[in-house]
Amino acid sequence: MNTRTVPTHQTYAELQQAYDHFNSALFDGKLPNCLITLQREKRSMGYFSSQRFVDAQGTYTDEIAMNPAYFAVVPLIETMQTLVHEMCHLWQFHFGKPGRGRYHNEEWASKMEAIGLMPSSTGQPGGARTGQLMADYAIEDGKFVKACADLLTQSFCLTWYDRFSHADAPRSAGERLDSSVGGGAAPIIALPALTQALAPRLSSTTSTTQGEVAVQVKPTGNSNRWKYVCPCGTSVWGKPKLKIICGSCEGVFTSTDAARLNSSDDMS
Repeated sequence: MNTRTVPTHQTYAELQQAYDHFNSALFDGKLPNCLITLQREKRSMGYFSSQRFVDAQGTYTDEIAMNPAYFAVVPLIETMQTLVHEMCHLWQFHFGKPGRGRYHNEEWASKMEAIGLMPSSTGQPGGARTGQLMADYAIEDGKFVKACADLLTQSFCLTWYDRFSHADAPRSAGERLDSSVGGGAAPIIALPALTQALAPRLSSTTSTTQGEVAVQVKPTGNSNRWKYVCPCGTSVWGKPKLKIICGSCEGVFTSTDAARLNSSDDMS
């Protein structure tokens, strides 16, 4: 059976590919396999649960849960950041000494920093390194950013996206805190190749289905993300008023959102 035509096989094969890649690049291939699941946990992009599953022979395996509600509304690198964040919890369970309950201790924080993710209670520079509620951000030129760049050279992507998201889904880094041993926060993206992997590519109007709200995930001019286009045709999303040079053709990216806002300012 061709996995490309089976959404279940395709989705989990892609997540397993990412897990194997980061295991090799950031953890020297030492992490045991786990069961990756898709779970819609409110206000959490993911979580880790040790020895959550057992088979008929009595063999235990850990769980890393990923929240598919975020796949279409955050950059792909943020989803990968969440996965690696949970892999760090898995590493600590097997090779370290986890904090009591949901506490993120100094051992965990040091490992996170060593693999290129800076722990932060706010998801931004200056936040506390340890605590109950924790997020993180990517370290510029760190191992995580470089591992992401290597993964993208393999034409990696997440093919399937949830068209609907809960109305209370967090939108800012500070809101996506790790309150249940899981979750990541918005990274600082330094490489153009990574920003080109932003996942938001769906656009839908607001509607309701089975108690869920369809959100417009394609950024608009008053969004906190603008679309930038290079003369060579490459498109990226990023925060407003960025100055970006294309790594392929050295062209200058321009923003249609900026042009529209400038036009509105002229008319006011």
